[in-house]
Amino acid sequence: MKFIIALLGLVTVALAADVTEEHKAIIRQHANECTQQEGNTKDQAMALRNGNFEDTDERIKCFANCFLEKAGFIVDGQLMPAVVQQKLTDVAGADQVKAALSACDSIKGANKCDTGFQIYQCFYKNRAFP
Repeated sequence: MKFIIALLGLVTVALAADVTEEHKAIIRQHANECTQQEGNTKDQAMALRNGNFEDTDERIKCFANCFLEKAGFIVDGQLMPAVVQQKLTDVAGADQVKAALSACDSIKGANKCDTGFQIYQCFYKNRAFP
């Protein structure tokens, strides 16, 4: 279960910069639920965390979507800009978050999991996730 803390760069930015023990517990719970639900491996999660988007299968795409949903960044396949700004501004900076939202807000993948994964990838590449 230790790897769940380090699963994604977004784990640390899913909440405000000051992550309390309560927040860490919520992050662990969400990551655990998504891992159990999607069946991804530790290696897949670490690759995603490190920005390696090659050889990504449906499980890791669904894991990324699941986690973004649990963080409140995505609801019913739609990016929630206000939530993203609220949760990422303190970590990545207001200008960086606005730029990432501008670049990523119209992304639509082939399905729900693909959309979530592409949004994660876009935010990672636009440095909204430190």
